[in-house]
Amino acid sequence: MTAVKFNLTDYLQRIDYRGRPSVDLDTLKSLITLHTEAIPFENLSPFLGQPVEIDLASVQRKLVKTRRGGYCYEQNALLRAALQAIGFPVSGLAARVLWQAPTDHQPAQSHMILRVEIEDAGYLVDVGFGGQTPTAPLRLDTSAEQATQHGLYRLSRVGDDYLLETRIARDWSPVYRFDLQEQLAGDYKVFNWYCSTHPESRFVNQLVAARAFSGGRHTLLNRELRYYPLNGPGTVVHLAGPQALRDTLVDVFRITLPEGPEMERALARLFPASEVRA
Repeated sequence: MTAVKFNLTDYLQRIDYRGRPSVDLDTLKSLITLHTEAIPFENLSPFLGQPVEIDLASVQRKLVKTRRGGYCYEQNALLRAALQAIGFPVSGLAARVLWQAPTDHQPAQSHMILRVEIEDAGYLVDVGFGGQTPTAPLRLDTSAEQATQHGLYRLSRVGDDYLLETRIARDWSPVYRFDLQEQLAGDYKVFNWYCSTHPESRFVNQLVAARAFSGGRHTLLNRELRYYPLNGPGTVVHLAGPQALRDTLVDVFRITLPEGPEMERALARLFPASEVRA
């Protein structure tokens, strides 16, 4: 089988990266910032009942060529390919999601993350965790607070694992737990199949989107749009109907929406019939 060639030029244009990328921390920070602003987190494909293909050719076509977004297996696969093309040592890992879960929850591995090496230091890199995506690389060798443009994070050791937490108000909330075992393509294929098809998966049952930008973050859960500014209180808007939701996906999250009756039916089912008719 012929290996898929990654088009770094197209990717850099997609995220509006200017200049020549180098294997250094400044380049990595810039790539993460621009990627999370330009390519939204979204789960439209599984929400519409469509397959999510995570091979490199499919990911490039969807996120770069057709200007869609995606979730972790697509987002981090795309960034990994870009980093490898530039020359970064990078490996794929897997995490157990703890965000907003009960304290006794014991989840399976279901989230793709990356480990990047720069000058003998290891960094956690993740552009695919929705509203809590860390928008900067996080050093693995420290438990100190690490600032990103969109919040504070910290990593601590729990046995052989690492625990990622983020600060919400005055409290630290767990995000996910992971080890440094490198994952293979077949591992991600199984994880992705569950997340994109299982009837209990949130990505099948709920519409989710998120995008970070210089002024804060926008997140969407079904018809609820939230704005989290860098400073001050956030806002919540309950969208009035399918057309408002469609406009939000395009204007706020910058998603080039798929066309067809499946799209219209999927958006409509998030609203009572009386609101759809209106």
